[in-house]
Amino acid sequence: MSTSTRAVLLLSGGLDSTTTLAVARAAGHEVYAMSFRYGQRHAHELEAARRVAAAFGVARHIVVDIDLRQFGGSALTADLPVPKDRPDEAMGAGIPITYVPARNTIFLSFALAWAEVLGAREIFIGVNALDYSGYPDCRPEYIAAYERMANLATRGGVEGTAPVHIATPLIGLTKAQIIRLGASLGVDYALTTSCYDPDREGRACGRCDACRLRLRGFAEAGAKDPAPYVLG
Repeated sequence: MSTSTRAVLLLSGGLDSTTTLAVARAAGHEVYAMSFRYGQRHAHELEAARRVAAAFGVARHIVVDIDLRQFGGSALTADLPVPKDRPDEAMGAGIPITYVPARNTIFLSFALAWAEVLGAREIFIGVNALDYSGYPDCRPEYIAAYERMANLATRGGVEGTAPVHIATPLIGLTKAQIIRLGASLGVDYALTTSCYDPDREGRACGRCDACRLRLRGFAEAGAKDPAPYVLG
């Protein structure tokens, strides 16, 4: 397979990144998946990422170690409580404490470096601007700005031999639309995890923002979430 079909994909093991992987594979890309052990609260998402990568038969899956706990500033990387049972109005207002400062910028920088080595022209990221509108690094204008920077900062971009495109196939979709899309591509969502605060067995809490958005998405899609939850 030629390098022009290669794509680097950021894989968290969650619903969005898994659906993005299905989209990339359906488009004929040879996918190189990148996950991060960045000091997050739990390792269950990395286990999910490994399951997903194996199920899709990616060309290679790597886990990069960085420690964002040194900075803290987020309920995912510091000893701060994860918000639970928040109403929709609260979830859609402001930047939540679960936002990890500069996370997507850091992750995309690693993906860009790998893409340059591989000669890959596509970097896939499962950001979504509708259900996660509070996250500044999930907005279309951020992605567009990052892509411009990437093509100023890489040899392939400057020479014009391998300009990079940041692919965000889910950015304008609702969670229900994402789930329907994944289902149409054969995604097994039982492999995925979205919870910010799972128990030791990896069961989702059902109460954090990520769980509530996921459960609502499945309900609106007319489907049952196959992920295990603490309350059944």
